[in-house]
Amino acid sequence: MNTSTKKYPVKTALFASKAPLEWAIVNNGTLYTAQIPIDDTGAVVEGGIEAQTRQTFDNLIHTLECAGESLDSVLQVLIYVTDREYLKTVNQVYAEYFEAPYPNRAAMVVAGLAREEMLVEFVVYASANQPE
Repeated sequence: MNTSTKKYPVKTALFASKAPLEWAIVNNGTLYTAQIPIDDTGAVVEGGIEAQTRQTFDNLIHTLECAGESLDSVLQVLIYVTDREYLKTVNQVYAEYFEAPYPNRAAMVVAGLAREEMLVEFVVYASANQPE
């Protein structure tokens, strides 16, 4: 299989979604993923925006590591929050995980996410080495 031109999923230990999706796909040297604040049982973590942001980062790090990558590989982050006030907390937590040069990013305030109790979601693009 020529993995440089064919997409392939990243196998993770994240909770298996009932939705028709992969937690991450790699194609042509780019990893595509969306991460949400769920624990290993599939439950959205409690504790507000800070706890949910940290869980989302934990899930992102796990996914990147499963692909042989790290946060240094992240090129762009699209942040979705359900309240503008959450951006201050997300920015504080974000600064703990990333250092300069920071990934390109955008933040959007949305009316809601796929699960009502979710306050944050990340869509992330990262570089990914192709397997031999």
